Amino acid sequence: MKRLLLLALLLTNCLYAQNYVDLLKVGYGQTFNNDFEGTDNSTETKTFEVDLTFPVVLNDNHAIITGGLFSRNNLQLFPEAEFTSLYSSTLKIGWAATWDEKWSTTLVALPKIASDYEDIDGDDFYFGGIALLKYQKKENLIYRFGLYASSEAFGVFSTPIFGWYYLSPNSQFEMDVSLPVSADINYTQGIFTYGVDYIGIGRSFNIDGNNSNTYADLSSLEFASYLQFNALDKSILLRAKLGYSSNDFEIYQQGEKIDLGVAAFSFGDDRTQLNPTIQGGFFLRFEAIYRFNLPQKETDPEKL
Repeated sequence: MKRLLLLALLLTNCLYAQNYVDLLKVGYGQTFNNDFEGTDNSTETKTFEVDLTFPVVLNDNHAIITGGLFSRNNLQLFPEAEFTSLYSSTLKIGWAATWDEKWSTTLVALPKIASDYEDIDGDDFYFGGIALLKYQKKENLIYRFGLYASSEAFGVFSTPIFGWYYLSPNSQFEMDVSLPVSADINYTQGIFTYGVDYIGIGRSFNIDGNNSNTYADLSSLEFASYLQFNALDKSILLRAKLGYSSNDFEIYQQGEKIDLGVAAFSFGDDRTQLNPTIQGGFFLRFEAIYRFNLPQKETDPEKL
């Protein structure tokens, strides 16, 4: 089973690998059709996400990271069932530090509430965190190494992170990669940006509605191409994405857990799935981003 956590928003918004910070991102999307395996029924998945990042600069080398993430998924979890909304609200609180011209670190705590919000209690609260070490190889090339860990309804999940950020000397070609979580490769020409991206999603949601005492285990890989309109000197970005998502919201009884989840691997998974497997489908998504461009240093292109 794929167990990749959706950290792409966090990784791109508050780790300062680029010459910008995305302060606000709002997205809405919908899959065209998700079939229930072994049945003639299908569902559609509607998603809404908001990501806010508010850094507090202490001095030239240290900053406090604050913000939050909110998401809503609306779909049928069983064939012919009513649509259910699953919510996740995450608080971001952390610290970013630059130690010298080459090395910097980021530590972020990520407590969250994830459920159908019908009857919020202690089972709806989860705690996670991420630690990253970044090495600036060149002015336009940064490597990142890290670890994410979180408690979930199915148990403890963790994943190592390796990635890099690269910007071409003419600032038109960009790569932002954090494996196995996300990847974004794009090319800018004039006011338009053309790109492809990948996001790995792995979340859980406690379900209390109708005394079901179950939880949803979301596992998905999303691949998309996008067209982006850059307004106000790339401060306002309007993005349209078309892609394929292997959405699968598996339902399990509360208390059924795995021993450990590491990246794409699950250890000690003896759970019994209660709903048919939900197959993937194509999706369309629209995103609006408010980007703050950081002051850039004058660089000799021959050194890049």
